[in-house]
Amino acid sequence: MAEPPAPAPAVPTAAAPALPLGRLFPLYAAQALATGATTVSTILAALVVGNLGFTSLIGLPATLISASAALSAGLFGALMLSRGRRVGLASAFVLGAVGAGLGFAGARAGLLPVFLLGASLMGAAQGGYQQARYAAAESVPESRRGTALGLLMLMSVAGSLLMTGFSGGVERLGERLGASPEVAGWLVGGGLLGVAALLMLVWRPVAGPAQRVAGARPGFAATFRQPGVRSTALALATAQGLMVTLMSLTPHRAHEMGVDHAGVAALISGHIVGMFGFGWLTGPLIDRLGVRVGYVGGSALLGAAALTATLPGTAWLGVSMFVLGLGWNLAFVSGSKALSRHPAAQGVTDGLGYVAAGAGTLLGGLIIARAGFPVLAYACAVLALLPLLSAWRAGR
Repeated sequence: MAEPPAPAPAVPTAAAPALPLGRLFPLYAAQALATGATTVSTILAALVVGNLGFTSLIGLPATLISASAALSAGLFGALMLSRGRRVGLASAFVLGAVGAGLGFAGARAGLLPVFLLGASLMGAAQGGYQQARYAAAESVPESRRGTALGLLMLMSVAGSLLMTGFSGGVERLGERLGASPEVAGWLVGGGLLGVAALLMLVWRPVAGPAQRVAGARPGFAATFRQPGVRSTALALATAQGLMVTLMSLTPHRAHEMGVDHAGVAALISGHIVGMFGFGWLTGPLIDRLGVRVGYVGGSALLGAAALTATLPGTAWLGVSMFVLGLGWNLAFVSGSKALSRHPAAQGVTDGLGYVAAGAGTLLGGLIIARAGFPVLAYACAVLALLPLLSAWRAGR
């Protein structure tokens, strides 16, 4: 009787490659500093305009920031393709530092046009340095890119929390300069972006941005005729527009309710945690259950955030801002995953999101001035139903 064949030797499973954290550290640190700069400056821009006496224009800075980011993103993308990520990101950080300095000077002198110019330059810078996520993805093997991007999102949380802890220092700086904490925050933001630019001098990219292959992708019109693309764009633009509108204008409501600078900074930090702190959970959840779950969950949470912002008591504002961030996260991750199959639509869809955000903040400021914050919140709750249409049209 023949002996049974010997079992084949076990093949060792290759361990997942470790992330080059030492090489990535300057990039991650720069992203944390950039988020901190946004926390102490542009997010609170509505308060600066209101304190200058232009209450009906409190949504204008966020509108200019969104419009500038929409116009600059493609230009910075082209710069990074031709000169590399380090040059492109460093240029964006320097531009942001200049814009923050102008914003501080304009706000302190009471010159609204100068302040708005600084806000516009800050927006243009964001259109560039928000592309750091692509640099992080290019720095690791394909199998580890999700982890690298998740860590980059967590660094955004770290930067926001850092600035929350430093809110007392911002207040003291404002007192020394004879300015409000919101105005002093612009000077601090400029310093943070300057340090981020210096970090780019020591960061060594592993690879450059992927080169486009002519004729390899369908055109814009053909892409938007493909099933599911327009509904995905609707979900992304809606989530971005509602998130930026409420994020930008809720601090004004908190300020009117007597919340001090530290309290407003804490509200924003909670919002940032909701936006970025749960990417490690929402990504796998959507991979397992499908984008429809993300659209439905995002719609429900965005609507809940708008409604809870109208409730009495500052604690509800904290709940609203956190839920707003988490709802955006679900819709954004779902839409981004669905749109990853349609590269030709990605830039245009991002542009639609910026347009929605700019229009929302501008109109929202006017609505608050004429009808009050609750009317704006109820309108946002109705618009939050739009991703349900995306869920109905989408496949898994």
